[in-house]
Amino acid sequence: MRFNRRDFLAGAGAALLPLRRHTLPRRIQPAARHPLAAGIEFPKSLDTIYGAAETLSKRVAALTSDKFQIRVFAAGDLVPGLQVLDAVGNGTAECGHSAGYYYVGKNLALAFDTSVPFGLTARQQNAWMYAGGGIEALRKLYAKYNVLQFPAAIPAPRWAAGSARRSGRWLTSGA
Repeated sequence: MRFNRRDFLAGAGAALLPLRRHTLPRRIQPAARHPLAAGIEFPKSLDTIYGAAETLSKRVAALTSDKFQIRVFAAGDLVPGLQVLDAVGNGTAECGHSAGYYYVGKNLALAFDTSVPFGLTARQQNAWMYAGGGIEALRKLYAKYNVLQFPAAIPAPRWAAGSARRSGRWLTSGA
């Protein structure tokens, strides 16, 4: 049997993309188009972070033959800054890009989704996320807010050590 990338994405798109559960049918129809609104915490002037969200949206569109189109909204365009978690959780946006430490007022543990002063280095953070059960622990935490979290790290430069590293997250509702 030959592997076909497009068929794989059509069947597994719901697992790969940040989506609200009730916005898609159980089985994704190949001819259907699904526009998604993505609120992000960052302004357009932060090209490396905002630009990464735009690049991801273009990539997703290309890989799915434009069946999934993520429309990226800068901070304040769709929702006010520092409210992406709430917007995704309540369905105002289907997905978002943010950092967990913006929401320590809701739960201090959300800081561990990104970085904390004198905390883990980028390597250690990735090891905890992917081999130490970090993603599973964070997904349980984000589920309380009706959100499914996907890591989208921005690696730190060498001089930044681990404490200054910023790590964004793609958030989706319907965990």
